Amino acid sequence: MRDPERIFVEMMDAPVGDVLPKLTGKISPERIRLMRTPRPPEDLIEGFKRITDATSVVSDIMDELGITGVIGASVLEPTLPSANIVGPALTVRNIMQREAVHETAPEHVNRMAEFEAHNLALPGDILVIEGVAGISNMGGISAQTGKRQGEAGAVISGGIRDVGHSRRVGYPVWATEVTPVTGKWRIETVEINGDVQIAGVRVSPGDIVVADETGVCFIPVTRAAEVLERALAKAAFEERKCEAIDAGTSVADLPTNA
Repeated sequence: MRDPERIFVEMMDAPVGDVLPKLTGKISPERIRLMRTPRPPEDLIEGFKRITDATSVVSDIMDELGITGVIGASVLEPTLPSANIVGPALTVRNIMQREAVHETAPEHVNRMAEFEAHNLALPGDILVIEGVAGISNMGGISAQTGKRQGEAGAVISGGIRDVGHSRRVGYPVWATEVTPVTGKWRIETVEINGDVQIAGVRVSPGDIVVADETGVCFIPVTRAAEVLERALAKAAFEERKCEAIDAGTSVADLPTNA
């Protein structure tokens, strides 16, 4: 198994091989903690993608290792139930604007900055937003932009809207709420690529996100190689057990130890 601390260093030092884009100005540069999401080794991402029923398998391994970070689909509901995504977290933190909407809407005071996150995203990134409840933290045009940028999808603690739009463009979103109420005049983005809280789980930029129709797992980057090694072994065991079931092995003789 690869040394997790070595993996973390590789992620922080890995050259991105491109030029940073011009910023949109939606958020002050000093509030962008990292201009690029740390890049995990590609073999980690591909390894997690090979696991069938990934969140269930990974959840079991995280339990065994004493790692918290699993949230069910009853809390973070997917807009595309068949979607399965794996990638590094590009984090965004939103709060309510101080002014009331009757003051901000007439003046079009828009302080949302998830478009800056899209602007900084690399292919495969997953937008993870600590959002505001009861209000949309991402709409259809934002989802379409994320799709164009090559993002794998988004996970949002808070509301979203324009679900039909995001479905049409094939951009999967896991969110706690759906609402038509816009965040444009209500929300302020205060940080990009800092730590966020998603349904009580702390997520750092570069943490591995595994999401499917059963839920979402947030895996700390320093534990990801260990989790993957055990998860692959468990997935292989479960595959053998399913083959034994199909072959007619009696219930009493089915393998019982992963």
